[in-house]
Amino acid sequence: MDRKELFEKKPMIKIHDKLFPCPTSAAMELIGGKWKSVILTHLIDGEKRYNELRKDIPTITERTLSLQLKQLEVDSLISRKVYTKKPPLKVVYSLTPFGKTVIPLLQLIIEWGITAAYEKGEFIELEK
Repeated sequence: MDRKELFEKKPMIKIHDKLFPCPTSAAMELIGGKWKSVILTHLIDGEKRYNELRKDIPTITERTLSLQLKQLEVDSLISRKVYTKKPPLKVVYSLTPFGKTVIPLLQLIIEWGITAAYEKGEFIELEK
C-alpha cells in the first residue's frame, strides 16, 4: 500500500503482537514513554557507553536505563557493541540506520522543548 492508500483504508498496524489504529500509535510504541526519546537524543552525536548515558540523564534509574536500552535494541533503534579484545570489557550503544531515521523528529522535539521551557517554565543551572 502506498501512503495515500494507507490514509484512505486506515488498516490496523501490528507491532509487538499489538494492534494500533494509526501510524502515530505505532510510532509511540517504539519511541514513546518517558525515556526512549531522551536516550535516543543522547545518541544523536555518536556512540556512548552506559555510564556516559547515566551521567547525561541523571534522573533515570539504572534499572530503567537498562530496560529501555534493551527494548530500543530489540526494536532495532540502537545497537549494542561489546568489545572484548582487551580488558576492561567495553560496551557501547549507538543508533542503527533505522534509529537514525528518527533524528529529524527528535531535533524538532528538542526545539519544541526549548520553546516550551521558555513559555511554561525556566532554565535552572545546577552547581557542579
